[in-house]
Amino acid sequence: MISIIDYGAGNLGSIENMIKRIGHKSQITNSIDLIENSEKLILPGVGSFDHGMSQLKNSGLIDVINKKVLEDKTPILGICLGMQLMTEFSEEGDHKGLGWFNAEVVKFKSEEKKMKIPHMGWNIVDIKKESKIITDVEEEKRYYFVHSYYVKSNAEEEVLTTTNYINTFASALEKNNIFGVQFHPEKSHKFGLEVLRNFVNL
Repeated sequence: MISIIDYGAGNLGSIENMIKRIGHKSQITNSIDLIENSEKLILPGVGSFDHGMSQLKNSGLIDVINKKVLEDKTPILGICLGMQLMTEFSEEGDHKGLGWFNAEVVKFKSEEKKMKIPHMGWNIVDIKKESKIITDVEEEKRYYFVHSYYVKSNAEEEVLTTTNYINTFASALEKNNIFGVQFHPEKSHKFGLEVLRNFVNL
């Protein structure tokens, strides 16, 4: 079973619907028992970094998620804020992140009025390495983004894709069983469907 982790900071229903469209079953849950018995995990998220980490801590799920991901090597996909929470820390707040990726989260800064913040809308990605979740590298990939903070990676080998908006940032990360995407695959039509299909079929 695929568990979509409910910690009070995510757009959960649209992800569940996309997985159903692929032909798989998922469950939205904050149950430790259900998460412990999951084959795959999805960590969604919208909002601020500190709020997301506070919600995750208050949910009491961090220990079981760490065990599943780091010890059991259960595949996990972080989406938007979910990916950001997988980094070391964010300029957006004071809480430490989960620390799974050697990266940090920083705020877009633009002196150009035409470059609006948040970064909102469709953008292409530049694929940096072979991936289990983004395939068919010859085709240009476009995904839907909504974010004011971006991931700055300190480990080139963890960067799956980059995207340019104001500056170049890591728009997807991949390390072993841990995957993160800054964009919203559940809002990215066929390209997002491909990411979710590849993930659930790992």
